[in-house]
Amino acid sequence: MNQTSAAFSIASRPHLEKIGTTIFTVMSKLAADCGAINLAQGFPDFQAEPALFDAAHRAMLAGRNQYPPMIGTPELRRAIADKVAALYGTQLDADAEITVTAGATQAIFTAIAAFVGAGDEVIVFEPVYDSYAPAIETVGGKVVYAQLAAPDFRPDWAQVAALITPRTRLLIINSPHNPTGALLDAADLDALAGLLRGTGIVVLADEVYEHMVYDGAGHASVVAHRELAARSVVVSSFGKTYHITGWKIGYVLAPPALTRDFRKIHQFNVFTVNTPCQLAIAEYMQDHSRHLGLAAFYEAKRDFFRAQLAASRFELLPCRGSYFQLARYDAISDLPDDEFAVWLTREAGVAAIPLSAFYSAGNVPAARAARLVRFCFAKQEATLAAAGERLRRL
Repeated sequence: MNQTSAAFSIASRPHLEKIGTTIFTVMSKLAADCGAINLAQGFPDFQAEPALFDAAHRAMLAGRNQYPPMIGTPELRRAIADKVAALYGTQLDADAEITVTAGATQAIFTAIAAFVGAGDEVIVFEPVYDSYAPAIETVGGKVVYAQLAAPDFRPDWAQVAALITPRTRLLIINSPHNPTGALLDAADLDALAGLLRGTGIVVLADEVYEHMVYDGAGHASVVAHRELAARSVVVSSFGKTYHITGWKIGYVLAPPALTRDFRKIHQFNVFTVNTPCQLAIAEYMQDHSRHLGLAAFYEAKRDFFRAQLAASRFELLPCRGSYFQLARYDAISDLPDDEFAVWLTREAGVAAIPLSAFYSAGNVPAARAARLVRFCFAKQEATLAAAGERLRRL
C-alpha cells in the first residue's frame, strides 16, 4: 500500500453517524451466541404450508424465472385487489394502485424517499418501529414524535394536532402496532381524517399485521376509509401473513398520483421482486382461509404464551393485535430495560427486545426506567413452553 492510499480515509456522512446496528440484529446474535430461546426478533420458528413451496417450484419449472414487471406480476396484483375488495369493500385498479415490493421495510423507505424532502417534518408515534426515523433522516427530513402512553398506547389526537405545522409532509401510523400490540379503530381514523382535512399531508399506514387482530375486533384499514385512502400509502407484508419473512415480499396500495411518485423511487432502489415467489403467493392466496384464519391462529398462540407467564412475576400488558407481547419486569429486577434484556438472554436463556429501543434518544432514559420488554409469540408451542418454564423461575 502506498502512502497516498494508506492515508486515505472516509468519514461517515453526518446523517449516518448516529445510525447503529438494529436492536433486532444485536439481540438475535446474542441469543445465538448464548444458546438462548429467541423471542426477540419477529419471525416464526415454524414452516409455511408445503403448498406454497410447491407453487413456487412449479413456477420455476415453468420457466417463470426472469424479470417480472417492475410493479409486480399481474397475477399477484390481481389477487391483492381481490383480497382488498373482499376484506374492505374497496375496489382498486391493479395496474395503477398496487405495487409489489421487496418486503415492507423497502416499501416504507421508498414511500419516505418519495414524499419527504430536506426540511420536511414527519410525525410518528413513539414507541416507534426502528426503521422509520433513520429513513426520514436519511432523506433530510425531521422526525416529530407524538407519544403513546402505557398501558393502552392510544394516540392523543389533540397532541397530534398541536404537532402539525406548515412543514409537516408525512404522518406515519402503524396498526396493529409494533411493539405494543395496540390497535387503531374507526374513531381514530375519523379523528385523523379531521386533523388532515385541508392539508397536503400524506399518510403512510404500516398495516403489516393486518390479519392479526384479536378478541373479535376488526382491522380498521386506511384503505377502507374513503377520505384517508385518497391521501394514503398503505403497506402490507406477505412475510408476516404467510410465515415467510425470508421471502421479503410485500405490497403498497395508494391512489394513482401517489403510486406514480412511489414507483419513481421503487424502480431505482429495487426495480422488481422475485418472480416465482410472486406467482406462488398469487396462487396460494386464492384460498382466503389462509389469511382469514390467521387471527384465530395467533390469538391461540398469544393466549398460550400468556398462560405460560401467568405464574411468573412478569406483568403482562394488553395485546390486541400483532404477534408481540409487552411485559413489565419491575418485580424481578431494577435493571434498566436494555441491561435486563442482555441479562435475561445470558442468565435466563430467553431473548427479548427492550422497549427503549423503540424510543428517540431524549426519551430513552424514561423508557428504560419503565422496565418493559417485548416478546415475540410467533413460535411453536414447544418453544413458548420452554421459554415459559425458564421465565417462571425468575
